[in-house]
Amino acid sequence: MPPPFLIIGNPGNRRVTLFQEALVRAGLPPAHVVAWETVAREPDVLLELPGTERIVRIDAAGEDPAVERAFLQRGYADALGAGCDTVTPGQLEALPDEHGRVLCPRQHHLGFLRVLEDLSARFAWRPRWRVLSSPGAIADLFDKRITSRRYAGLGIPVPPYLDDITTPEALRTGMREAGWREAFVKLSCGSSASCLAVYRPGRAEGSGGSLLTSLHRGATGWFNSLKVRRVTFAEEVDAVLAFLLREGSQVEESRPKARLGGDLFDCRVVTISGEPTFTVVRQSRLPITNLHLGGYRGDLDAFHAAVPPQELEAAMDSCRAVARAHDCLHVGIDLMFEDFFHGHRVLEANAFGDLLPGLTRDGLSVYDWEIREALR
Repeated sequence: MPPPFLIIGNPGNRRVTLFQEALVRAGLPPAHVVAWETVAREPDVLLELPGTERIVRIDAAGEDPAVERAFLQRGYADALGAGCDTVTPGQLEALPDEHGRVLCPRQHHLGFLRVLEDLSARFAWRPRWRVLSSPGAIADLFDKRITSRRYAGLGIPVPPYLDDITTPEALRTGMREAGWREAFVKLSCGSSASCLAVYRPGRAEGSGGSLLTSLHRGATGWFNSLKVRRVTFAEEVDAVLAFLLREGSQVEESRPKARLGGDLFDCRVVTISGEPTFTVVRQSRLPITNLHLGGYRGDLDAFHAAVPPQELEAAMDSCRAVARAHDCLHVGIDLMFEDFFHGHRVLEANAFGDLLPGLTRDGLSVYDWEIREALR
């Protein structure tokens, strides 16, 4: 029998549930699940587990308010003096759980990094555990500034980017000097299109321009919604940009995307064991194509018919190069083709970009495929 699986995740979350179902299909016993909240507060619990061999899957930590609070507490000391929003552990106790709220994302990220460091330290005491995605690789994949520059250094095509942009005015100056018409401003540690904006400066002197974003301000702070909106009021434009830049953002040129059937599209490519294995086409009328923000799954046959074979293979080679840059069994890569298929760009990569329910290849789901590769 192979070593038993261990999942670090949120019990009851659909990611954990779907992976457990895939283990059953493979004829394997269910994985032991250690909750992220437990790991964040008591990391030594990993050293108390019986057995010397394990296959460890580190899954996403989102969608759990208790985990969010634990990460914020762990990140508070590191966030002090970082120029970002902070919330004290005492204030956390008094805050209600509000769906969609974006609370001190930089502080939350710094706490997540601390927990990943704890995992690395405990895994060092378990040399016979096989960790499918190393905590260090996950940490890198949760900073778009790190990955974008790493990929560029490896010769992988990425959108042009600007460094050291911390204010809306600096953003407008940098875009003007670079000759950009439009830019993506993405929270460097964001995921699932949380905390991003597509910004276009105004032409008139003093105009704030306009942006597309899913962020809005409520009575108690910033919130993500499931609807992309266009903001044109200069004060609100700058408020969104100031928040994203203060928390630490990747700023990159918004390049025109290729079209399928008249709509813009990009792809989520999941590499497993270094090979592009699953592809989802994401289409939208807007440059933000995420499926939960109004995008829709495009037709894979139409995609293969439209993309020139040489360009498709070049793009898949870029995905292989991204996979080689990280110590991970699987990586979810966001890939775009430029207008009229004149080149491609890797937009970003994701440590937890493998949640694609209903998608199969050769009769296997994404999780089925991962389990098969993990056992090899």
